[in-house]
Amino acid sequence: MLTITQALHDQIVAHARADHPDEACGVVAGPEGSDRPERFIPMLNAARSPTFYEFDSGDLFKLYRDLDDRDEVPVIIYHSHTATEAYPSRTDISYANEPGAHYVLVSTADTDDAGPFQFRSFRIVDGVVTEEDVRVVEAY
Repeated sequence: MLTITQALHDQIVAHARADHPDEACGVVAGPEGSDRPERFIPMLNAARSPTFYEFDSGDLFKLYRDLDDRDEVPVIIYHSHTATEAYPSRTDISYANEPGAHYVLVSTADTDDAGPFQFRSFRIVDGVVTEEDVRVVEAY
């Protein structure tokens, strides 16, 4: 289960909406070993595409150096889907290389009449996708 604060949830959704029609992407870091998302880090979608996202390699290098310096890990890796449901694509699955991370997808397309977005979390390990519950809390 992913437990996330309302504030972080809202920041991820706002980023997805702001970058629409392109996919948004980013990370929420947390203390190593805690599985607690704390620090919102929006990233630039270097692909600037409505159907694909990629982190800029230089930005990614800086991010991981910063995480190491702070004894943090990427607890959440998130991105948006602009025209499809919030479910990992084959490309998303092939690029998922953080087995300890929660992969959050936000859909900015109203694909199921449930509202203007979906917010879902998955674990992706060795190509296997497992959806997990999301619990939104006011504070930890």
